[in-house]
Amino acid sequence: MTTVSLSRIASARSGDKGRGSNVGILARSDAAYAFLKETLTEERVREHMSAINVGAVTRYTADNMRVLNFLLADSLGGGGSESLLTDAQGKTHGLAVLRMELEVPESVLQATPEPRR
Repeated sequence: MTTVSLSRIASARSGDKGRGSNVGILARSDAAYAFLKETLTEERVREHMSAINVGAVTRYTADNMRVLNFLLADSLGGGGSESLLTDAQGKTHGLAVLRMELEVPESVLQATPEPRR
């Protein structure tokens, strides 16, 4: 096992949804998706994002697209029109999740192309 950031095996898209945000994690390979489906749980994302999300985290899977979609119920302090936060939008939350460190098997890393720089 090697410790890497989630961005090594996945990319992300995110956006605001009222009081919360959604974060879609797109695995770079079938091996990475199978690993993430087992490892990247609601609890793990809730813990990683606990500094900004005070609500529940719900995970949805889209196997045919190798996507895990997480809804962070209360991550925007009420949303763009209600919050006193400088930038109460969810567009950066995907990047925040991609910074999560994971212990990834060598077989998954070998089967997964590195991100383009």
